[in-house]
Amino acid sequence: MKLIPLPAFQDNYLWVLHDGHRALVVDPGDAQPVVDFLSRTGLQLEAILVTHHHPDHIGGLVPLRDATGAAVFGPAREAIPGPLQRLSQGDSATVLGLRFQVIDVPGHTAGHIAYFTDDDDGGPLLFCGDTLFSGGCGRLFEGTPAQMLASLDALAALPDATRVCCAHEYTLSNLRFARAVEPGNEALAAYQRHCEDLRARGEPTLPALLGEEKRINPFLRSREPAVVRSAQAFNGTTGDDVAVFAAIRQWKNEFR
Repeated sequence: MKLIPLPAFQDNYLWVLHDGHRALVVDPGDAQPVVDFLSRTGLQLEAILVTHHHPDHIGGLVPLRDATGAAVFGPAREAIPGPLQRLSQGDSATVLGLRFQVIDVPGHTAGHIAYFTDDDDGGPLLFCGDTLFSGGCGRLFEGTPAQMLASLDALAALPDATRVCCAHEYTLSNLRFARAVEPGNEALAAYQRHCEDLRARGEPTLPALLGEEKRINPFLRSREPAVVRSAQAFNGTTGDDVAVFAAIRQWKNEFR
């Protein structure tokens, strides 16, 4: 299988996975990059996976489905244009011979889902939309800090070798914030330099590896003593895990 991030809009990636003949695409906010890619490669689009309802993730869904006849899979509890197979925690979708496990990850939106497979010979693979970013996590537009923390905990429980395919190239700005939270994290400093080199060459920073994210991402490290101390310095929180996570998320919202 080949995994390709197709750039769209200002900083989106539309993920394509293909076997040389058939393809799937994740969160096609814009149909044209996908249509152009299919035309260049001669691939047949077999399926569309949708993680949540925001326009930059579904804007190209209907024209792409109409043009290709691809099957559509999406969250059961969000307004996604049908027809589609609606999925939630415990369901699965088999596409290109791969079985994708569906994980409910509310927080960014109320019904957000993620897709995980360990069937691909390239290693475990996670399509997580706007829940987990490299060095960051999504804003809480519809969910609560408790929901997002639980969602990130569920993703963090996946294998360290999991390739994290999130939907935006936010990595450098996320890492600048992460350094403010954990200035003494040497793994984070090294990862920031690595990602800066990638972007200087015009290369994507994604997919990220989940094991690396556990070492550098403050939203996966909100129980670490250094992160807790930074949250306390930000707003004086003396609360539980959720209060610390909420403080870090609010800090990120305000960070410039």
